[in-house]
Amino acid sequence: MIPSPHIALDQWRALIAVVEAGGYAQAAEALHKSQSSVTYAVQKIESVLGVRAFEIHGRKAALTPTGHMLYRRALALVNEAGDLERVARKLSAGWEAEIGLAAEVLFPPDLLLDALARFGAEAPGTRVEVIESVLGGTGEALLGGQAEIALTPHVPPGFLGVPLINVRLLAVAAPSHPLHRLGRELGEKDLRSWRHLQVRATGSTRDRRTTTIEVEQRWTFSSMAMSIAAACAGHGFAWYPEAHIQAQLAAGRLKPLQLGGAEERFIDIYLVQADPDFAGPGVRRLAEILMAVSAEAGTPRGAADAA
Repeated sequence: MIPSPHIALDQWRALIAVVEAGGYAQAAEALHKSQSSVTYAVQKIESVLGVRAFEIHGRKAALTPTGHMLYRRALALVNEAGDLERVARKLSAGWEAEIGLAAEVLFPPDLLLDALARFGAEAPGTRVEVIESVLGGTGEALLGGQAEIALTPHVPPGFLGVPLINVRLLAVAAPSHPLHRLGRELGEKDLRSWRHLQVRATGSTRDRRTTTIEVEQRWTFSSMAMSIAAACAGHGFAWYPEAHIQAQLAAGRLKPLQLGGAEERFIDIYLVQADPDFAGPGVRRLAEILMAVSAEAGTPRGAADAA
């Protein structure tokens, strides 16, 4: 049987207010209560637990070492209770009005659109804002509160990621590019002499050195589509997600470079929820659909490795 607590949330809120306001009188004003009621609430905590939370120095109440621990735990408790109330209200009101989805551009667009179409059929009244990002932007959208779900190759610290799909990248250039005319297996020295095309990272802490190939010439674009267009026009080479260039490969506008196996790169994409414990029904359902669509497309690399 779960034991019943002897201290109410309002009493813990009183303790937090005394700490953050700097005294009993200030806390009473902030809580719109009498000073005597705030004092009583803190005294009740101390008497029930048999500890001293504050020491009075002049007109100020200073936390004891035990008081510091109580304050930290009380803050977590009150915040947790607030989260629980918010998610309960969200559930009672039905599905969310809007969901933020941060998607790394490496994620196959056809899979993303398929998932959104399925979700839209089930929840036509829920708006979805897709935030496309490159190399770090997905994690920032999650941490900054812009997104409830992120599809990202990098799971931010403190979060859990579910492996969705393994993305294959291919080194390609237009058939007319001089690299193809060499007629042999290429090496890193061959690549250094030609322009590398890449897509700019969208994270605020982006590093301009986002490639493992040191080249003298480089063009950096803000969108994957423009970079691919530049490659098709013969302006350089690049590694692109295979799903993004299938049409160009099929039409002969792009051709894989022969790098002795190094023309392939693999990146795992993970699904990360901002707060899975308090996710609304729409967020949970969209996450389920994304996992289902990815599973139908193929086994995630992490799952395959584990097997």
